Amino acid sequence: MNAFSTLRQKLTVYASALTLGIGAAITAAPASAEEIFTWKVQSHWPGASSSYEDSLVRLKRLLEERTEGRLELQLHESGALFKPKDTFNAVSRGILQMGTISPSYAQDKMTLAGIASGLPFAFRNVWEAAYFHQGLGFEQMLRDEAAQHGVYWATDKVYPTEMVVSKPINTLADFNSLKIRSSGALQSFLTEAGAAASYIPGGELYSALDSGIVDGAHWGAAQGAASMGLYEVAKYHVQPALNIAGTDVIIVSQRALDKLPEDMQDIVRQTLDEQFWFRTNEYLYKERVALANAIAEDGVQINTLPEEVQDRLVQTAQARWDAEGERSDLAQEALTKLKAYLTELGYL
Repeated sequence: MNAFSTLRQKLTVYASALTLGIGAAITAAPASAEEIFTWKVQSHWPGASSSYEDSLVRLKRLLEERTEGRLELQLHESGALFKPKDTFNAVSRGILQMGTISPSYAQDKMTLAGIASGLPFAFRNVWEAAYFHQGLGFEQMLRDEAAQHGVYWATDKVYPTEMVVSKPINTLADFNSLKIRSSGALQSFLTEAGAAASYIPGGELYSALDSGIVDGAHWGAAQGAASMGLYEVAKYHVQPALNIAGTDVIIVSQRALDKLPEDMQDIVRQTLDEQFWFRTNEYLYKERVALANAIAEDGVQINTLPEEVQDRLVQTAQARWDAEGERSDLAQEALTKLKAYLTELGYL
């Protein structure tokens, strides 16, 4: 009996230990599921830019809320970690988990970048560009091409790009004398049309206008110009828009996205899809308010381009479209789709 009692006691101890071990494992399981992921995010927007707060800080807040703190974004403004034009490569290689760029900064990798940056004088209304992206499949074409470089592409918003200038454009000669800060396809377009366009980083833009290095610039439209203080040194807001396009893009390292649990991957994708629609509509609303305030408070005047300048820009623009289509079969497919769409709208 003593031997039996001893054996029973040992079995009881072993069973208790096993139960405790299983319990500990069950208790520990949520700890693994609650792993926190920290992403470094390099923006192309300076901290002063309206989109830094309205797009990037908004995205950080939503992703951290919706993942219950499991995904944290460390935000860095333009130039803090990499030059803006190096951000795509940094995200592609997984050095950065996320970034924001203009499509023009990825022209050496993305043959669709010029079309994404906005073919000049194509769309006349923001909804037309939004439908081209989301309804006619252009956004998916961009996403598929970016995926070849290990990047998940998500257009932040579509909006008009409009210039501000320090002296009014009343004649074609006025336009031809302009020195304009620009980038990407628009830079080439404005130069081909007769102005002298050059790239200047956002952080140097105000001083370049103030000192007369350039006579005009585009940084979004009214809202972007106001947030950067450009109306202090450039009192003329030029219309019509140079283009309407997805000029701001959020890019995510596919490697970083794949490391997230599936539910978090879904949250990231869904939040980015939602961001497009929310920010496009919010931007339109804030554009109207920003321009009204600039006129009332800063003495800004609307400078409608004279007909001879608009004619020159339209002629130059359409030649530019065809050049973008020659970059690849994919670019030609997108351009063909765009021209068919514009024809349906009665613009071609």
